[in-house]
Amino acid sequence: MNKLRTIIMFFTTIVLLTGCLYPEENLQKNQVPNEIQMQSVQMAVTEYQKANNGRLPIKNRDSDTPIFEKYPIDFKVLKQYGFLPSTPGNAFEEGGIYQYVLINVETEPTVKVIDLTISDEIRNLYMKIDFFRNEHIYPPYGQEVSPGLLYEIDYEKLHMENPIYIESPYSGQLLPVIMDTYGELYIDYRKDVYELLRNNEHDYKEGDDIRYLLTDHYPFAPTFSYPLTVENGEPVFLE
Repeated sequence: MNKLRTIIMFFTTIVLLTGCLYPEENLQKNQVPNEIQMQSVQMAVTEYQKANNGRLPIKNRDSDTPIFEKYPIDFKVLKQYGFLPSTPGNAFEEGGIYQYVLINVETEPTVKVIDLTISDEIRNLYMKIDFFRNEHIYPPYGQEVSPGLLYEIDYEKLHMENPIYIESPYSGQLLPVIMDTYGELYIDYRKDVYELLRNNEHDYKEGDDIRYLLTDHYPFAPTFSYPLTVENGEPVFLE
């Protein structure tokens, strides 16, 4: 067993022992992204790629799947070939709330997580919009957010008293949900990205997708995000 495999086993043993020492109701493994778990998965992915001529342990997704959700990690493969002894306890496959994914697969495959509770909230909103469209055809467009591109949701048309906001996994701020001309829903991450632009050095320029600022600084992938770029120091939607 090589040195890297030994390190992976060491990290994983720590995680498994942590699970054995505390009652299930006191564990945070199913609620919080665990740095040790993510490191062990990252090392397993790296070793698997080296051993398989650059192939990655990922599940198949349609080519038009959004980039941050396109490459979910296949834990079955990692376990089957001995690169990881167990699936992280906070992973969806183990009843947790996180989907482990890879980003930057062409250059430097990097492990991130998606908070699936966000998916649940968006799915519920989609259901309400579908009911509306069954009667009215067009989505419940509100005010323009980006001319001809993105819109607020008119919640009055949905007979909802209060707008839906998503708690950001990055800042804890409440972020609005917006829609495009086809009725697809997105979370407006501009507040979070603005804070990162303001408080961190970076080399992103106009035309770049600056959503990667979020993954540069946090373990979360920005699910349901619309591409953003920087213009005059401000985050704007990328047409």
